[in-house]
Amino acid sequence: MKNISIQIFGAAVLSSVLVSSCSSAGGDDPGTEYMPDMFHSIAYEANIYDYYYYNTWGTEDEYKKYAEPRKPVKGTIPRGYFGLGTSTDAETKSYYQAMPVNGFVPYYYEDTEEERTRAMEEITRNPYPITSSGLTRGKELYDIYCGICHGPKADGAGYLVREDGGVYPAQPANFLLPEFVSASEGRYYHAIMYGKNVMGGYADKLSYEERWQVIHYIRSLQAKEAKLQYSETKNTFNNTSIPGSLANSEMASSMEDESMSEDHGDMQMEHDQQH
Repeated sequence: MKNISIQIFGAAVLSSVLVSSCSSAGGDDPGTEYMPDMFHSIAYEANIYDYYYYNTWGTEDEYKKYAEPRKPVKGTIPRGYFGLGTSTDAETKSYYQAMPVNGFVPYYYEDTEEERTRAMEEITRNPYPITSSGLTRGKELYDIYCGICHGPKADGAGYLVREDGGVYPAQPANFLLPEFVSASEGRYYHAIMYGKNVMGGYADKLSYEERWQVIHYIRSLQAKEAKLQYSETKNTFNNTSIPGSLANSEMASSMEDESMSEDHGDMQMEHDQQH
């Protein structure tokens, strides 16, 4: 009888332990878990941080270090995305070397007011010609990233400003004002790279070519307001952007001259070999 009583008591204790170990979570208590690392592993997905205090392999700081995505080394260029500074160079090179027109082009200006001024003084031309497809793409990107503040007409009356008084203490830049119409391309490009005032930068959102197409589209809105032309066939707005039709004829002429030069060199080499 004594042994039976001990066995019954032991079974009751074991049952209590098993029942308590299977209790559900409640409040701040997550309940009891065995091998929690199987359920709360290191988050390899980008931008996910979910430290769980039952992990025993390291501290919260270590978890954060390994869970967060790494930033690439400054100046890193993904394989196959090297780009050239002007569309003419890129088009010519791509004809011979299959080098992409668009890519990661270094930007040699820092995020300071002095460097902003230098960029405004030195960056005066858009390296891409005006094209219908470029303006279409520029409009799409402008509407996504710029129009909500600067407005669909670039007059600074975007959605966040005109609805219910807006959320900003000051109106975003009105690109139709003379100050911005006469501004150099560098003013726009530097602002896209680093931002300005409450506006953040968009270097991680827009590629090299896309930034310039957005600037083209802004110029087209300014030209429209001034009742001037800014298109693939004609530009009466400024002298810093080349219409695509003119650029294509110049590039064709340049490639023809280069081809003739190469043919002449081959003929000269053949002549020298024969003599």
